[in-house]
Order: sequence, then C-alpha cells, then structure tokens
Amino acid sequence: MVDREGCIAVIFMSRLRDPAPGYAETAERMVELASSMPGFIGIRSMRDADGSGITISWWRSEEDIAHWREHPEHLEAQRRGQEEWYESWHIEICHVKKAQSFPP
Repeated sequence: MVDREGCIAVIFMSRLRDPAPGYAETAERMVELASSMPGFIGIRSMRDADGSGITISWWRSEEDIAHWREHPEHLEAQRRGQEEWYESWHIEICHVKKAQSFPP
C-alpha cells in the first residue's frame, strides 16, 4: 500500500438519482483521467444498492487538487452530475495526519 501520510484526501459522498444514464461510463473516465494528473496518489470508490456512494482520492497538494477540479473534462462531469445524476453530494478535503495498515 502507498504511504498516504501527509497527503490530502478528497472525500466525495453522493446519492445517485435513478436512473442515471451515462454515469458509470463517465465515472470510469474520471478515474482514468484523475490517475494521469500530477500529484495523484490513488482512489477508492464504493456505492450501495440505494445509490449512496463514497469516493476518496488522495493527492500530494492542494494545488494538484485545484488542477484536477478545473480540468475541462472534470468540469463537464461536475456539471452533468449537478444537473443529471446526483440527488445530493457533499465534499470534504482533509490532510492525512497519520496512516497505518494491517498487515504492515
């Protein structure tokens, strides 16, 4: 596992509308795109059957997050999310103070 101590985590919680046509393909593309961005460390995403989901991405700096947030394809996905896919969403940005794993 990558050492994430000292990095920044972006926690994105959402609830999808039903249906959400085009969402899965766009989400897959956003992971692919984010993975190619400078400062990207990793991403993990889960969604329940009721549409509630959480995605956590880890970044080296707030500047890296800003570049990702303003990427043209990501801006378009954000617009579509607001208008078409999400019933609700919430974002938290946190500094990772300590990270531990088992097994080490």
